[in-house]
Amino acid sequence: MARVEGRGPQHDEKEIAAAQALSQQAAQVYGEILDRAPEHDLIPSLDRIEAVVQLLGDPQRAFEAVHVTGTNGKSSTTRMIERLLREHNLRTGRFTSPHLQDVRERIAIDGEIIDQQRFVDVYDEVKPYLDLVDARNAEAGKPRMTYFEVLVALAYAAFADTPVDVAAVEVGLGGSWDATNVIDARVAVITPIGIDHERLLGHDVATIATEKSGIIKPGAVAVFSEQHDDATEPLMSRAAEVGATVLRENHNFSVSQREVALGGQLLTLQGAAAVYPDIFIPLHGAHQAQNAVAALVAVEAFLLSDGRDWSATDNSREGTGLDIDVVRAAFADVDSPGRLEVVRRSPTVLIDAAHNPAGAQVLADSLEEAFGFSRLVGVVAVLEDKDAESILGALEPVLEEVVITRTSSPRAMAPDELAEIAEDVFGEDRVTTFERLDDALDYAMGKAEEGGMIGGGVLATGSVTMAADVRRLFRVR
Repeated sequence: MARVEGRGPQHDEKEIAAAQALSQQAAQVYGEILDRAPEHDLIPSLDRIEAVVQLLGDPQRAFEAVHVTGTNGKSSTTRMIERLLREHNLRTGRFTSPHLQDVRERIAIDGEIIDQQRFVDVYDEVKPYLDLVDARNAEAGKPRMTYFEVLVALAYAAFADTPVDVAAVEVGLGGSWDATNVIDARVAVITPIGIDHERLLGHDVATIATEKSGIIKPGAVAVFSEQHDDATEPLMSRAAEVGATVLRENHNFSVSQREVALGGQLLTLQGAAAVYPDIFIPLHGAHQAQNAVAALVAVEAFLLSDGRDWSATDNSREGTGLDIDVVRAAFADVDSPGRLEVVRRSPTVLIDAAHNPAGAQVLADSLEEAFGFSRLVGVVAVLEDKDAESILGALEPVLEEVVITRTSSPRAMAPDELAEIAEDVFGEDRVTTFERLDDALDYAMGKAEEGGMIGGGVLATGSVTMAADVRRLFRVR
């Protein structure tokens, strides 16, 4: 065998050392970002992020954007939008939150998360401007930039530097004052709105919808998933106020047919511009079909900017929309980590990031439709500020028993406190408590297979942190 020049033990050791050094740099960068005000402790204002992007030369103006908000389905819809745009040969950026295992997951370019070197380099480029804004705020007695605001600044700088053609951007929280909202997106998508983050967004659907409607910009196309009646009026009012064109689910577009299929579902989607039959998505649940049609219509609105009247009733016919083969290829390749994701077989272990009552209800509906477990055992941990009783209530009909535990989040509700709530919902004989998540999973897997039971399964849910922690335990990347 010919000897390969320039390689050998020393060369490999240098590569390993360089990789380790880079990982340490990336970890140091994340540590500095993490040292700021945490994601759940927001300071509602666009002042800080606007100051930074202005100093950076307004990178958010270097690319087009599709902006996504709502209560549930934001991440999945954003991922679908990005995948559709990329299949149309556009260079894409994607910003989602929160992340599951690595903060770099939030920033993706052409479908790949930003690599460690780029992450470090972008931070080094942006940091002087962060420091300048922080110093100005300190002098004025104001808070420095938050964790989330820094990540938005990094994402927009990375997208501009690439450069990308278009970015699919998910709102972090709310809409009008969310840091992502310094972009001027010509398509705004609003997934179903419900009650969540009441401390920051309000205690009723109408108030929350008003806040989220702030991403609709003058002259934009606004794509609305089916909404609670209390959300519709604020959304429509905002659209009218800024002269936005409105496309509404079950008015201008819809999921016209849906069948459960092996590994996902087969859809016929009636878009705003055309009908798209035989669309396979490898995701489960009616809610993912709803996300898919919203994503499709957002991309129609973005790509088919040919002056058409989107409100016309004769748009939805074959031959006037996107290339059906491109649409099929994109949807067949979508994924949504942490959303009804199988992380183990025999017994099957599913994870889902449902963390509010509406999310738990669609999870329960999807389980009954797509999976035929002979016995399903839940492993549940919920954050302190969530409606644990309603979450558990939605899951009770599909779980034979529930194992209460905690995740790595410092905001996780104490297991004994959550167990008291669970006993009220499930009854004492159906509730078991473990302090450690790994112990809870071991117990649940044993119960799923108890007595040689075939077809038993485990569902781990209740928070994004639960999905992330279980993925980590099972070494899913």
